[in-house]
Amino acid sequence: MAKEKTVYVCSNCGQDSPKWVGKCASCGEWNTYVEEIIRKEASNKRPVSGIETPKARPLVLSDIEAGDEPRIDMHDEELNRVLGGGLVPGSLVLIGGEPGIGKSTLVLQTILHMPDKRILYVSGEESARQLKLRADRLSKESSDCLIVCETSLEQIYVHIKNTQPDLVIIDSIQTISTESIESSPGSISQVRECSASILRFAKETHTPVLLIGHINKEGSIAGPKVLEHIVDTVLQFEGDQHYMYRILRSIKNRFGSTAELGIYEMRQDGLRQVSNPSELLLSQDHEGMSGVAIASAIEGVRPFLIETQALVSSAVYGNPQRSSTGFDIRRMNMLLAVLEKRVGFKLAQKDVFLNIAGGLRVNDPAIDLAVISAILSSNMDVAIEPGVCMAGEIGLSGEIRPVNRIEQRIGEAEKLGFKQFIMPKYNLQGIDTKKLKIELIPVRKVEEAFRAMFG
Repeated sequence: MAKEKTVYVCSNCGQDSPKWVGKCASCGEWNTYVEEIIRKEASNKRPVSGIETPKARPLVLSDIEAGDEPRIDMHDEELNRVLGGGLVPGSLVLIGGEPGIGKSTLVLQTILHMPDKRILYVSGEESARQLKLRADRLSKESSDCLIVCETSLEQIYVHIKNTQPDLVIIDSIQTISTESIESSPGSISQVRECSASILRFAKETHTPVLLIGHINKEGSIAGPKVLEHIVDTVLQFEGDQHYMYRILRSIKNRFGSTAELGIYEMRQDGLRQVSNPSELLLSQDHEGMSGVAIASAIEGVRPFLIETQALVSSAVYGNPQRSSTGFDIRRMNMLLAVLEKRVGFKLAQKDVFLNIAGGLRVNDPAIDLAVISAILSSNMDVAIEPGVCMAGEIGLSGEIRPVNRIEQRIGEAEKLGFKQFIMPKYNLQGIDTKKLKIELIPVRKVEEAFRAMFG
């Protein structure tokens, strides 16, 4: 019997080494090498999928015919938007997210809404009975959805050849293994080899494939980093399990923009699309309450209004605390320094707690003005008028810098019935105020904004 040969593979970039090293010479990461058992004999040159690859020949760029890619309607407006208008035939899409966040529910619910397509759902984690119970809970039926519980890549290709599906779902890629690699499922070698073979199958047969992927404790998709390079689209399904909202982001998309965002609400009967998130993210009973400011934010290309909550109290344990949920803590500390240095409010001995309502995490710098307004409102215990909305980025000198897509932000606030909109003075150029039913208050410095809100 031949002796098994092992090699050490970098889990970040896939570089291999005959011995273990602390730092990867290719990507520079530390402690990423793991031991893998490689194949004993030379692998068969024939592709695992059983499809012979035709020989390619070089073509002049002007001779290549380019047309709009036809899209497959997923019957889900949020998913279609994030994918760039629908699923492209022959594309390989990877959906990642934390355990229990709802990845399998999202995919199963989507394919149950597609009775016109023949779909093969390959489950490597759940039994057919579990999937049936989940489908019954989603209260949908689909006669053309075929379920198979299989983890062998070779057998999966046999099922695909027998059923000829229009769409293939693999849940999850970390449970699939091929016989040409002698390591365990989920290892670096198995994930790399299986994903490359599935990509080859998708491109040669023009069949779209959806992969569901696990993530590791650092928050990135488990397996080699090359997995994200192989696929055409990487979608991140995120959210807090203690909140009902889920966000579908596009990290990579070869057929569309990565600026799109899909929002869902988790319910007992599945995920509900949130077409107007502003109405759900705003509570209607904050009138007269201090420490609440409404910001007009944009995630991707979608404007929505969010509620920024702040609580400022005296530090009773010596060192003041700084806590932020849904907002960058370092940026909050910068804004507190601007308030103290440029405006003159003494917050060094105060505890400051900040929260973005709804469990969302917002990176839009245009909510800076709402953050400092909520902090100041709580500090003085004076409520901001309920009909006031705002947007503006705060500079280190205390100026309010212009923000992008101001017309969309104003339109969203006007649609929800706000009476006043505080905005940077520079953004007022080119806006026809006569057509608006909302009063625009242009401000240049933080002091002007505070006078407009608190008098």
